[in-house]
Amino acid sequence: MHWLTPRPEGLFCTPGDFYIDPLHPVSRGVISHAHADHARPYHQDVFTTPETLAIMRTRMGEDRAGTHQHEIAYHERFRLGDVTLWLAPAGHVLGSAQIVMEYEGQRAVVSGDYKRSPDPTCQPFELVPCDLFVTEATFALPVFRHPPPQHEIAKLLHDVALFPERTHVIGCYALGKCQRIIALLRQGGFNGPIWLHGALKPVCDLYQRFGIELGDLRSATGATKAELRGGIVLAPPGAIADRWARRLPDPVVCLASGWMQVRQRAKARGVELPLIISDHSDWDELLQTCEETGAAEIWVTHGREEALIHALAQRGIKGRALRLVGYGDEDDDTPAEIQAETVS
Repeated sequence: MHWLTPRPEGLFCTPGDFYIDPLHPVSRGVISHAHADHARPYHQDVFTTPETLAIMRTRMGEDRAGTHQHEIAYHERFRLGDVTLWLAPAGHVLGSAQIVMEYEGQRAVVSGDYKRSPDPTCQPFELVPCDLFVTEATFALPVFRHPPPQHEIAKLLHDVALFPERTHVIGCYALGKCQRIIALLRQGGFNGPIWLHGALKPVCDLYQRFGIELGDLRSATGATKAELRGGIVLAPPGAIADRWARRLPDPVVCLASGWMQVRQRAKARGVELPLIISDHSDWDELLQTCEETGAAEIWVTHGREEALIHALAQRGIKGRALRLVGYGDEDDDTPAEIQAETVS
């Protein structure tokens, strides 16, 4: 599709004169979601969902979230240049969106990060038929087939019951994974207090302001060892291996990530109880989505591009690797200012 072009700043739409998830400050950016590798500061005009803008303001400050901030509700059509756009739910985190663009009778959809499995803390993924689909490929290898998240939560709760004197500390990033784990714990029947590292609280508060109920949340930083014994503590991944975690009584170190499917990763990080809970689509979901869009061409970005392109070719679908540089994975989301808090 000639009117979409990869540039160092990100994917550029020529007739609309805007970038999607630009990596450097630009005059106009359409943002898929608020994770730090997709939502960068200091753009001039920013177009995204109200939830994403609220998270951006919370995490980076009002002045850094964009000079002119435009809140776009899901399915609300708007125009930039000669292009008509609208945002469809991506199912990744609160406010996450696919960017749908229509120009000269063609429709292109940029997925951003997305998942197909149910998540009580955000709008579910919505399939949008299109001519061109630009998909992420974080877990685009056949080895990545994520189990139901309820299975992983049941495994965690069983371990909590088995070791009532130990504190279970779960490494999870601040936006999306933390709130999803809390909601899954509540669905699994855990109604007690959940203790939070200070870096996780602002986004949890924001989720609750948007009507996502998370129950009894308490600060782990000021809690006594007696209060934390037998409890569940959530913290950024960097904090679970840091001196911050030494205050916890005999901790069981857990990490919630799609990468926990790889045992070597869990072992290398000293994880005793790996939890395979991902906010990205797995191998089967990626292939399913690419086929169901009906797109004649699939562009693949920030992930295992070659494997997915090869699998699509076997299905008669043309694929292209965009090789955009600068997008991370789900364990690398925490901004520098939040990473600094993990050593406090």
